[in-house]
Amino acid sequence: MTSRRDIMKAGLAAGALGYLPFGITRAEAQALASLQIFVPAAPGGGWDGTGRAIEAVMRAEKIMEAFQFEHAPGAGGVVGMPKFMSSKKGQPNAIMIGGMVMVGAIIANKAPLKLSDLVPICRLTGEYEAIVVPAESPFKTMKDLVAAFKADPGKISWSGGSAGGTDHILVGMIAKAVGVDPKKIAYVANSGGGPVIAAVLGNQVSCGVSGYGEFAEHIKAGKMRLLAMSSDKRLPGINAPTLKEEGVDVELANWRGVFGAPGITPQQQEALVGLFDRLIASEGWKQELIKRDWTGIYMRGNAFGSYVEAETTRITGVLKDIGLA
Repeated sequence: MTSRRDIMKAGLAAGALGYLPFGITRAEAQALASLQIFVPAAPGGGWDGTGRAIEAVMRAEKIMEAFQFEHAPGAGGVVGMPKFMSSKKGQPNAIMIGGMVMVGAIIANKAPLKLSDLVPICRLTGEYEAIVVPAESPFKTMKDLVAAFKADPGKISWSGGSAGGTDHILVGMIAKAVGVDPKKIAYVANSGGGPVIAAVLGNQVSCGVSGYGEFAEHIKAGKMRLLAMSSDKRLPGINAPTLKEEGVDVELANWRGVFGAPGITPQQQEALVGLFDRLIASEGWKQELIKRDWTGIYMRGNAFGSYVEAETTRITGVLKDIGLA
């Protein structure tokens, strides 16, 4: 028998959504009344920031009012993901924040799971990679750097994040695109953006690779030279060519997205997707993207699932080329 509490929950869900989709059940309605946000990383990082932004905008736009956060850091999401899968199985109001870093981490750690084991909700944002050199570098353009790299791969040192991470993957893709054996890359792995910046500013490496936001302050101050971006087209406010413009046929976005728990129904999946349709359409989210220097690359539902599978295949190939898979 339907309880008064169940009716109230469904009513709250309908009010939050603005309408109740045809054929939706009480369970789907309850998924729209509150949201459990699982972050497979420590508080304060990029995935946590994405979750907090979702919460802030959904509250402000009255899309959702009740939120609960849970964190399980470790190994680029590989520690937290199994916990999410087991503890949230079948729960229609649970989501996990993840991204491209997890694809590489799962492959590099030979984890017995994959992102396609989860239910795809949406791809939200993307941060494109920047290739920089010290201000005093003899490399004035990406073409200069590539020429030296092709001539003697071992003499060009690339400083970036963790081995097998987004930065390392990009360098592997660049090597393959210009005809250099990826196993000959002299890659200097770091625990975060700080050491990468220090290595570049200290002229300890040939170049640095990271998200543009990590380098922006130093580029504007004239301490680093931005050679190229890994975007598909030039980005507003960033005075740099794409890799493709410089003759390197590579494009890569460090994307972040949302996944539902295994075991939820297609109707429950669509109910969650509907929440993010509303989020993306809101003025608040548009302002959040500007405030955080994020690029919106929204892709919903099963189309996002197909994208993740294609990315997994592509990144697996790159990591095999590098020697990490």
